[in-house]
Formats: sequence, structure tokens, C-alpha cells
Amino acid sequence: MSAPKISVSEFDEIIREDLPWAHEIGMRTDAITHGAATLRLPFHAGSLRPGGVVSGPSIMALADACMYAVVLSAIGSVKLAVTTSFNINFLYGARPVDLLADGSMLRLGKRLAVIEVRLHSEGHAQPVAYATGTYSIPPPKTS
Repeated sequence: MSAPKISVSEFDEIIREDLPWAHEIGMRTDAITHGAATLRLPFHAGSLRPGGVVSGPSIMALADACMYAVVLSAIGSVKLAVTTSFNINFLYGARPVDLLADGSMLRLGKRLAVIEVRLHSEGHAQPVAYATGTYSIPPPKTS
């Protein structure tokens, strides 16, 4: 297996500098390997919806950021890679603890990457959501 093209600290820097919405809610990277990443969303009471579960928009934000990390792990710091499709299935209510997103590459082409993400409440193996998405990769710059 190849080494990742971006490190945990490099992706955390992207979160701080280029994804202010993710930084503001405390999102951070737990692990990155080539074609895979794990991101964490620390629990905070502001993410709860009625019923005491973590809100869908919070889960979706974590899933999409995880997809971005997976793509950059395989292609390097190509910040203009963007989401072109996103699908999520909510399976169980997310408990009021940290959320973890484990993403992996399903297919990497020249212009598109397809990613899957399983999300779960920390300490619980059962996934609370399953997301898939496609990212568009910009063409390489020519001289």
C-alpha cells in the first residue's frame, strides 16, 4: 500500500485554514492512510436536536469532510476537489458523544473519486449513518 499523500497534521491545517465551519465545531483528523481517513466530531450540546440525538446536518458535515480527507489522502493537497454527489442513510440516532467517521476510497479515476463513509457514536460499533459520495478532481495544471 502506498503512503498517504497528505498527513493528519496537513489535513488538520486544511480544516483550520480552508474549512472554517469544520474548525468552528471542533472537527479533527484521527488517522489518514492512502485512500482512507478517520475524522472526529467532538460532542457539544449545540449539535443536539430534539430527542437528545446529534443532528443530521452535523453528521452530514462530518461525512463530507471525511470524504474530502480520503480524496486528498490519495491525490495530495488538491484543494479544488469538490463534492459532486452526496448520499446518506441515517440508521440509528447518534448518541450525545463524539462522532467518528471512517471513510475509504471505492474508486479513484482521473477526474472522479467515489468514497464511502461509516459514521458511529464513539464507544458503539453499530453505525449511525452510512454515506457515499463522488468528488470531482480538477485537471492537472499544464505549463
